[in-house]
Amino acid sequence: MVARLNPYIGFRGMAREALEFYQSVFGGDLEIMTFGEMGDPDGPEAQLVMHGRLETPQGFTLMAADAPDKMGLASETFVTISLSGDDPQLREFWSKLSDGGNVDVPFEKQMWGDEFGECTDKFGVRWSVDLGDGSAG
Repeated sequence: MVARLNPYIGFRGMAREALEFYQSVFGGDLEIMTFGEMGDPDGPEAQLVMHGRLETPQGFTLMAADAPDKMGLASETFVTISLSGDDPQLREFWSKLSDGGNVDVPFEKQMWGDEFGECTDKFGVRWSVDLGDGSAG
């Protein structure tokens, strides 16, 4: 038996653009189903993403959807998506994720020895990237 924990991000009309951006960052295969494909093809929300999933070569799974106007969005909570490891490709991910967004903590060597940074990407999603040497586990 297998269980997986996958980030699922909600947007207002930006899910397709965001998923395509994340595909440009991480690579991989992107699947998108719209509300129109799964219901009323002529409805006002037909082009919105009902469910999107990005499977990356690194084994990441990132999912997203558009919340129709009739659905509420949580405004009192936030989530930070964390990427960590010893793969130097994390530097490239950081560069692409932070481009056009806001850097909260610059990606640089930290007191604990790792390179680390935090940013909010251009879609408002918070990211934390930690590149270590692999010795800390």
